[in-house]
Amino acid sequence: MLGQAIRVVGGTAAVVTGGWALRALHGVPNALGAPPAEIDAVARGSANYRDGVFHNREPSTPLSISRAEAWKLVHDMFGGDSAHPEIPIVVPDPAQPAADLALTWYGHSSVLIEIDGYRILADPVWSERCSPSQSVGPRRLHPVPASLDSLPAIDAVIISHDHYDHLDVETIRALARSQNAQFFVPLGIGAHLRGWGIPGDRIVELDWDQGSRLAELNIVCTPARHFSGRFVTRNTTLWSSWAVIGPRHRVFFGGDTGYTEGFAAIGAEYGPFDLTLMPVGAYHPNWPDIHMNPEEAVRAHRDLSDDGLLTPIHWATFRLAPHPWAEPIERMLSAADARVTTAVPRPGQRVSAVDPIVAPRTDTWWRS
Repeated sequence: MLGQAIRVVGGTAAVVTGGWALRALHGVPNALGAPPAEIDAVARGSANYRDGVFHNREPSTPLSISRAEAWKLVHDMFGGDSAHPEIPIVVPDPAQPAADLALTWYGHSSVLIEIDGYRILADPVWSERCSPSQSVGPRRLHPVPASLDSLPAIDAVIISHDHYDHLDVETIRALARSQNAQFFVPLGIGAHLRGWGIPGDRIVELDWDQGSRLAELNIVCTPARHFSGRFVTRNTTLWSSWAVIGPRHRVFFGGDTGYTEGFAAIGAEYGPFDLTLMPVGAYHPNWPDIHMNPEEAVRAHRDLSDDGLLTPIHWATFRLAPHPWAEPIERMLSAADARVTTAVPRPGQRVSAVDPIVAPRTDTWWRS
């Protein structure tokens, strides 16, 4: 009887484990994106592409972590200060007409930009986890403020790079069904999108410092200092920031990047920008060149803008580094002080970037 019971328990555990594994693996092969051979056909014409991979213009320190550092990082990530208050969200009103200059932050790096009457959706990620599997991987710390179906009509989607917290297969497919927007992507990412069923005539694939017109807008793929990859192979697709230039206003979207002297060149060529959306979170001493810290984000904003609005992105939604949850904002505001106008919206909150009372410092919602 005991042996039979052990076999039953063991068999049940195997079935449960196997079932979980099947669920965890569901959709993973497709989420990984296109193989390098498909990407190479587009990438090989770029001056930034050599030996089968893309390169930063300003070299970055290779990511190298000792075993002891890796264990400490794991301990800090899962046993460190991950506390955060209940994150308040705002349900946006999709009926409002597109503004001259406004933004709605949906969490992490997902932002709806309104510029001169057009709407641009940047790095949309609506899934519960930023991972190839929806069973494992970093999970959202707050709900998405609005469904994809409730979004207003969008003119363009821009993608900074192919990491899972910036490029989500299910979100892209849903947008392709519900919107008529064009997808603007750095070189190589078009192969991912085509593999996910996005028609080629809806994809605009650009190298650094290449632009494409969308009605009155000029959408320019600008350099970043980062890396790419959705599995073991890295840097087969390009990473970027974006400049969106309208007839009256200019917006810079930082995506995910380390600080680079190239920001000053971007500001000189395409700015000065009225609004910058700058990544401030997921920094760590082990990867200083590929993720800006908050002080560097303020410095980059000053490189790009004279008196424009700085709004932080790449924080609050997914835990991707062991720093305390609200630390990026506190450090950014301290570095900005009175010299830089900032707005720190709640997820889902629409902010007018032309309103002089755009960001009352008294609204410290992240401390509540």
